Amino acid sequence: MAKKRKPKLAVWKFASCDGCQLSLLDCEDELLTVTDQITIANFPEASRAIIKGPYDVSLVEGSITTPHDAERIHKVRRASRVLVTIGACATAGGIQAIRNFRDVKEFVSIVYPSPEYIETLNKSTPISDHVFVDYELRGCPINKYQLLEVVSAFLIGRKPIIPPYSVCMDCKRKGNICVMVAHGTPCLGPVTQTGCGALCPSYNRGCYGCFGPKETPNTSSLAEWCKKLGVSSDDLTRLFRTFNAYADPFRKESEAHER
Repeated sequence: MAKKRKPKLAVWKFASCDGCQLSLLDCEDELLTVTDQITIANFPEASRAIIKGPYDVSLVEGSITTPHDAERIHKVRRASRVLVTIGACATAGGIQAIRNFRDVKEFVSIVYPSPEYIETLNKSTPISDHVFVDYELRGCPINKYQLLEVVSAFLIGRKPIIPPYSVCMDCKRKGNICVMVAHGTPCLGPVTQTGCGALCPSYNRGCYGCFGPKETPNTSSLAEWCKKLGVSSDDLTRLFRTFNAYADPFRKESEAHER
């Protein structure tokens, strides 16, 4: 009887901090239960062993910031049956996308002693700006349980079940007092997708929007409420320009308040 071929899983890194790959490594106990069912074919963060493609599922971390990576992502796409982007960098350009609102040459000249050796693109862009993406998993970093859900779903051929609602739902479930209502603290929770378990509001801090915009976010309404709390236009711009600054709803709202 022919031995059944195990699906190949590959993990790829582009411009990022590796935090989302570490979330996968955090799944130690959970991964042990599936190692007999899959082959981890390419995962430099965990092993030097590399198995050639094609790959059944590729997890891509990081944004596109160099001409080299703009070419490399097409090679990854061609070698992958399913391509899933993981984390804020891969889905929205990441914290480095703040450069998209300025002249990147200014940053290069300030940061590097020999800027003439730096070859970079004018913008930090998500993977979906360059190739077709089968699924986007948000977060900075991603939620490891959501990651396991996505990987297992694609390996068995079903749609992942990831909730699209806001962080506010988590606050209600946990019995958190709303930091905006009770303390006048600006919070992106009403427009941010769940995934962190309302971590910051649970400690009386406003949500920073780590998981990006939720399904149909009303960012303009939230901005008006923040103004009533005394938040200036400059601070509103900064509020929407963090880990998911180039996600379309956050980008447009930040630009609306930019002077």
